[in-house]
Amino acid sequence: MALSISACGTPVAAPALDGLSVQNTATTEAQTVLPTNTTLPPTEIFTETPLPTDTLVPSQTLDAPATPTVVLLPTELPTFTPQPAAAGPCSQQLLSWMGSTSKFVTMNETTNPKAKIQLLVSVTTKLGECGWLNINGSSFSGPAGTYSATAFVSGTPRISGAFFIQGGDWKIVVRNTGIVALGSCYPNC
Repeated sequence: MALSISACGTPVAAPALDGLSVQNTATTEAQTVLPTNTTLPPTEIFTETPLPTDTLVPSQTLDAPATPTVVLLPTELPTFTPQPAAAGPCSQQLLSWMGSTSKFVTMNETTNPKAKIQLLVSVTTKLGECGWLNINGSSFSGPAGTYSATAFVSGTPRISGAFFIQGGDWKIVVRNTGIVALGSCYPNC
């Protein structure tokens, strides 16, 4: 019994810590939290890669519609000579159509300096009629439909645009940045 009482007996006092022990313990714990001088892997450096540029390359296959051959001379605008239909009805001049007719006026808004233009236009109607339109001067007529226009502009690369015409009167505006169709009231709309 004396043995069991002595086992439960007097509490053991905690060891007394002096100031030096407390400081050493704090320093040791702080050192385990400090970051190390680890070098980071190198950062990847991105460089700009130039975007591809448009290059006019003549191409024609047996399955593709005939395309006009254009030769640019330094002092002249190209002359458009339609090629005979080789691959279907869309590779020829569209002379007549069913449905409404729209009237177009071509406006040259090229700048620095104002350039001479030659406009080529092809169209496909809702009824499946298709071909290119003959443009003599600054005005022409065409059917309601989906249009694709390309202009050869002196001093600049080829310019193009596409638009849908439902009928009425329109202005085809050729700019250095593209070709757009605007209402007949342009530029005072």
